[in-house]
Amino acid sequence: MISLVDGKLGVNNKPMTDKEQYEAIAKEIHSDTSPVGIDAKKTHILILQKLTQIEERLKK
Repeated sequence: MISLVDGKLGVNNKPMTDKEQYEAIAKEIHSDTSPVGIDAKKTHILILQKLTQIEERLKK
């Protein structure tokens, strides 16, 4: 699962490099059945989850 680790994206609580981040996100949202190659619903859910996390942090 992709998560935030020390202000960077990470997997299993370990920060990732920019390339690793890109590849992890691409793998997470990839879809063989979509004409554009990504699962739009999953992509939007991930974006909304991250925006909610940001909003909660800004409230503190």
